[in-house]
Amino acid sequence: MSGRATTLLLSGTALAGLALACATAQAQQMPRGNLRTGTPTYVAQQPPAPQPDPTPAAPEPDAGNGPARPGLRQGSSISGRQPPRASQPIQAPALRGVTQRELRPPPPAVTVMPPPAPPPPPRRRRPVVEDDPYAALGIRIGSITLRPAITNSIGYDTNPQRTSAAGAKGSPYSRYEGEVAVQSDWNVHELKGQLRGGYLQFFRNKEASRPDAEGNLDLRLDATRDTRILLESRAKLDTQRPGSPDLTSAVTGRPQVYQYGGSAGVTHDFNRLQLTLRGSVDRSDYEDAHLTSGALLSQKDRNQTQYGLRLRAAYEVTPGFKPFVQAEIDQREFDEKADSNGYMRSSNGVTGRIGSSFEISRQLTGEISGGYQDRKYEDSRLKNLRGFVGDAAILWSPTPLTTVTLRGGAELGDTTIPGSSGTTARRVTLEVAHALRRNLTVTGFTNFTRTEYDGQGLREDSMNVGARLEYKLTRTFAIRASFTHERLNSTAQGSDYTANVSLVGLRVQF
Repeated sequence: MSGRATTLLLSGTALAGLALACATAQAQQMPRGNLRTGTPTYVAQQPPAPQPDPTPAAPEPDAGNGPARPGLRQGSSISGRQPPRASQPIQAPALRGVTQRELRPPPPAVTVMPPPAPPPPPRRRRPVVEDDPYAALGIRIGSITLRPAITNSIGYDTNPQRTSAAGAKGSPYSRYEGEVAVQSDWNVHELKGQLRGGYLQFFRNKEASRPDAEGNLDLRLDATRDTRILLESRAKLDTQRPGSPDLTSAVTGRPQVYQYGGSAGVTHDFNRLQLTLRGSVDRSDYEDAHLTSGALLSQKDRNQTQYGLRLRAAYEVTPGFKPFVQAEIDQREFDEKADSNGYMRSSNGVTGRIGSSFEISRQLTGEISGGYQDRKYEDSRLKNLRGFVGDAAILWSPTPLTTVTLRGGAELGDTTIPGSSGTTARRVTLEVAHALRRNLTVTGFTNFTRTEYDGQGLREDSMNVGARLEYKLTRTFAIRASFTHERLNSTAQGSDYTANVSLVGLRVQF
């Protein structure tokens, strides 16, 4: 065989082998059973769809018409199209394929806000300075605080019976005193009060020994924001001084006087206008007196009951100035129609007052009122008792350590003196307290009282001057000492007296 023929034969054999290899590779790419072929869509993107060629393709030569030529596809039973995929995820047409970068786990979803940072520590506050570090803490019972106290003192009195008789001797004595204060701690309503009782025991003059007591208890009920119900109760125990003009005979000892009563009222606010209506009932009982002769002097004719009704209108001009107008009517009824001298002393009274409560500054506060009273008696032989009535209470604090208190009053009272309609009493009290230290207070006081008996020309002037000292050891214990000089000047002969009273004791408060 010639060399050219050999070359052509080798070339044809190589071309045939190449065509057979291409046909075998296409056949391997066709699906076989349930096998998945091709690259998964989650690994590679979907190949773009083939674009139609605008140039018409030349017809492929038939493989059977002539020898195969290199570069031309030969007819075969194996299809040349892209084999169909066995399974393919459903995707929206507009979505791109998934890349390997999207196989990374997504970040965790934030479902709640992160916890807030802890608050900074609170600033250290300065300790609160108490107004009185030696004040009693009290005993807490629910929402009510009780502040009981007991005082035991010893002293000396130069005139225990307050008599002008010659040869009156002084006597050492002991005083026992107990008290309790009540204060509620409620969001609405209020209960407050104070009760004090004491007993003087003279060692050399038993007849001068005497009790004394005084107390009140007030309850405020807040019915609405502008309406309040006021309930009050009061009681007082006192004794009569031997030689008093109302004791017509010489008596021994000190007859006791019991006074007690209560009142109920309602207060309503109309913006700045405040109206208060109050009714009251008060009772006075006098103990029978023992005469020097041993007989008994009945004082039942002095027992009486007083009924009163009061209307008060106040207007708040400024928070520190609140003037008011007050009208009151009352009726005094004695248990016995006529007294021991045959006078019918039951009476009716009408009173009118004007006044104001004020707060000029934190240093000056108080209330002052004045008016006129007309009292008509059942007995025509007793003329009407008329006169000025009033009350005043002023508190002045010129310095944080000094307090000045001024009190005054004027009232009309009853008497048993024949032919006299009653008494007119005027009183004034002044106290100056100064704190030398937080637990040491010195108080100076003086008071003056003038009592005039209508139609008799009888007048009594009583004056007291003294000083008190209180040294608080702790919240529980305190030492108290006092000295008082008393003097009475009377137009009645043989009624003047003087007395000096000193006292020192220990107070225990809770």
